Amino acid sequence: MNLVRASGRGSVFTPSDFLTVAARSSVDQALSRLVKAGQLRRLARGLYDFPKVHPKLGPLSPASDDVAQALARETGSHVQIAGARAANALGLSTQVPAQSTYLTDGPSRRVVLGKRVVDLRHASPKHLIAPGSPAGTVVQALRHVGPARAIDVVQVAVGRLSAKDKKTLASAAVQAPAWMLPTLVSIATAATANIDG
Repeated sequence: MNLVRASGRGSVFTPSDFLTVAARSSVDQALSRLVKAGQLRRLARGLYDFPKVHPKLGPLSPASDDVAQALARETGSHVQIAGARAANALGLSTQVPAQSTYLTDGPSRRVVLGKRVVDLRHASPKHLIAPGSPAGTVVQALRHVGPARAIDVVQVAVGRLSAKDKKTLASAAVQAPAWMLPTLVSIATAATANIDG
């Protein structure tokens, strides 16, 4: 529980997060005891959280990103928000999808949390550009909105990305489909020009 408390309420983890402390069988037993004692909550097979508690609503659902990150840590993989979520994160869409879709270089997995779904989909490296970074979110948002709204992505991304994120985007752009390349390069260079000037 010391490790859990250090992560804070709302944190999500899998048994593998505790393997530096004890063997897997001991970790599983400890997690089971903590769930029975009401200190932790079991979200799905091998997935637990230390829920935030609202005074009137009771235990709150964990953030989808925290669930995805915990699943990625378990398999040593990367995750990146995709599609409508990426567009929404950049303010390009007001649509908030009920299903949180992530691309991953690890195994596919789907977790149902009440009415919400966290869906990790295995993707090839060409679809997983700069995973887990703001630059990766820009790539996914652009993929979602398509070439017709590329200028919208440029306008938002130039202001949102830090100099470091723009460098990441510049180096990762070569992996993107040909239609995305001019847009990604213009985002990366617009920022550099602003910094130098």
